[in-house]
Amino acid sequence: MGVANRLDLTLRLVQGSDRVSVSELSHRLGVSEMTVRRDLDALERQGLVRRVHGGAVATRVRDEQAGFSAREPWQAATKDRLGAAAAALVEPGSRVLLDAGTTTVHVAEHLAARGPLTVAVLSIQAAVVLADKPGIDLLVVGGRSRPGERSLVGPLALRTLESLAFDCFLMSIGGIHAEHGWSEFSLDDAAVKQVGLARAARTVAVADATKLGVRAFSRVASLGAAHHFVTDRAAEDPATHPGGPQTLDALRDAGVDVQLA
Repeated sequence: MGVANRLDLTLRLVQGSDRVSVSELSHRLGVSEMTVRRDLDALERQGLVRRVHGGAVATRVRDEQAGFSAREPWQAATKDRLGAAAAALVEPGSRVLLDAGTTTVHVAEHLAARGPLTVAVLSIQAAVVLADKPGIDLLVVGGRSRPGERSLVGPLALRTLESLAFDCFLMSIGGIHAEHGWSEFSLDDAAVKQVGLARAARTVAVADATKLGVRAFSRVASLGAAHHFVTDRAAEDPATHPGGPQTLDALRDAGVDVQLA
């Protein structure tokens, strides 16, 4: 497991527990306790966890530290592969809804080659990437910019989406669970995704393997609500992603086309 991948999973394990021990993280990640301590030190320097005796707890930090800017550099190469694979599933001439998130910014970078497209974006970062690109008719969905994430959410965003129809929804996601389905850590983001699913003829979900087996706070939909799922090949490795193979099997059983990039 690469360092960025390990940091991402470590952070999620800490955030998913009141407190997690170094030994537990070592066992779950398959690395030495010394490596875990170094990783926790790195996350603490970013203000994302707080070290306690024998382990760590999640910390409430400023939104701009905890959100998009903190996660953006993690697994950049992996997310770029996912972005290219997801964009390749978009047909030229389509009307596309592009979700917010660090992975979908990479999707945006590859969409220009699929033009002509009409692309509605739920992310300020994606809007910057696609602005003035030849062949891209860009629509920035209105709404409130969620602090730290710069995702566009709230009643205005929902009303805008409800008035439109899309050929394809490119959906990022916080958690994919065999029983709980697609889920998000934010109620606002979950609400926007639910409307996006309803207003699109086809949904391509995209997420790195650390999201597999994760049950986030707010359920978005059952697994069968998406048509395609793009993730990285590490999802098949139970040693690094214990929930990966089971979740992939559940997705396929639900009729979702799974693509490993």
